[in-house]
Amino acid sequence: MTKIHEHSVKRYHCYCFHLVVDVVFMIKSGTGDIIMIYTALGDSITFGENASSLAQSYPRLIVSALHSKSCRAQGFVLAQPGWNSYDLLDALIWRGAPVISHSSVVSVWIGGVDLANTALAALRSKTAPEVKHMIANYERNLSSIFTQIQAGSCARIVCCTQYNPFPKSPLAVDAVSKLNLLISEISRHFDVTVAPAHKWFEGKKAELIYGFQHGKIEDALGGFLPIHPNNRGHQVIAAKLAPYLFPNSPPLFT
Repeated sequence: MTKIHEHSVKRYHCYCFHLVVDVVFMIKSGTGDIIMIYTALGDSITFGENASSLAQSYPRLIVSALHSKSCRAQGFVLAQPGWNSYDLLDALIWRGAPVISHSSVVSVWIGGVDLANTALAALRSKTAPEVKHMIANYERNLSSIFTQIQAGSCARIVCCTQYNPFPKSPLAVDAVSKLNLLISEISRHFDVTVAPAHKWFEGKKAELIYGFQHGKIEDALGGFLPIHPNNRGHQVIAAKLAPYLFPNSPPLFT
């Protein structure tokens, strides 16, 4: 979830989309025509950063569970470490339409990089974080992401809230709370379902986050970001998110 300059992101989009969609995550049943397509949009969490393998990331676990129930399903992931909300919007506009147009359900999990870049910039410069500026940009970008999906698809949309990997830092607590409130407000405006991912990690950060240390923003100053789910974290996300994605289906995880 490190910061990536805009010009390098634009060069990388086509490659990322080809890699993720055509190679890494084009999982489908071999039992006939596909009847359900699930697309996961996001950043490093959705990509599977710090999972032991990409097969252990939550989108792939969900599609594997669908297959185990003999559901003819296909999964796509449009996500990359380092993407903030603008980067995801940009990728969606330029490379996402073919997948989104055929999707049955789309999950959106974005905002961690927006938060991390704002917090780390404040720590390094020893100035107040520009939370209002970040929130304004995020509101515009997430609204545009929803608009883009709904303009090109009839898919149900589920948007995940952000968990706080730094629960002992008041700055992080305040910023994550404000972002999650905004996610709920924007989602309600666009008739998007909200999946409360922050609740799934409450009281379990050390168990579910790879490399969790002291729960303070300062933990990230050494270069390693202890913010991504470990294998157990992805399992929890998959089990908790699935009912929001497929509310009328039998439980995928027992």
